[in-house]
Amino acid sequence: MALFTEQEQEQITAAIAEAEKLTSGEIRIAIDKLCPGDAYEKATSYFFKLNMDKTKQRNGVLIYLAHVDHKFAIIGDRGIDRAVPRDFWETAQIAMKAHFASGNFALGLIAGIHLAGEKLAMFFPFEGGDINELPNDIVFLDQENKDKQ
Repeated sequence: MALFTEQEQEQITAAIAEAEKLTSGEIRIAIDKLCPGDAYEKATSYFFKLNMDKTKQRNGVLIYLAHVDHKFAIIGDRGIDRAVPRDFWETAQIAMKAHFASGNFALGLIAGIHLAGEKLAMFFPFEGGDINELPNDIVFLDQENKDKQ
């Protein structure tokens, strides 16, 4: 059974697009089944592989979820990380964890997207000429097992 229905995938990508309308920042979602080590370390690795560090203002945010292992992490690039309060990422994780605990991964991701989008809009508001630097689609890291997730 798929981790997300087609409708949930559309809701997640729509939440990203909506959040990015108000900011020059970029938000991406990366889904894994398993994370044998530390989620933050794994997310950091994928952050660079997905070119999240290549945004003009260094304001990319990656939400990484390993759903089978019940691990996740949120990473912000240098620009946004320096701007948000020190405990912001932990606060966002708490909001997401409530949804994840009840098995609703889509709502948890959407909650994280909204929180990240609000902060990105506050510190990196949309300006004329801003372009979408990275795709809004969900990145399934275990592509061969995508349908089984």
